[in-house]
Amino acid sequence: MNIFGVGLPEVTVILILALLIFGPKKLPELGKQLGKTLKSLKKASNEFQNEIDQVMNEEEKDQSPKSIESNQITEINSEKLESERKKLSEKENSNN
Repeated sequence: MNIFGVGLPEVTVILILALLIFGPKKLPELGKQLGKTLKSLKKASNEFQNEIDQVMNEEEKDQSPKSIESNQITEINSEKLESERKKLSEKENSNN
């Protein structure tokens, strides 16, 4: 058993300390509060993840085939331009 990198012996020590500090009457109430807190944190985390996923899906939908095609054309033109620059550079170096 390994919770958040804490093994069974550590959990046992923590529970014994909590029992000594807060007493047996207060311990169930603290456990209930801890459970509620963890549940709300998990809910907030899931909502945040859902929002991120929704934004990512919208961005994917916004990229239409035409915009993808224009991006590919731009990449090809950039490659051609770079190869022409290399050729000119090589020509200049050979002339010097």
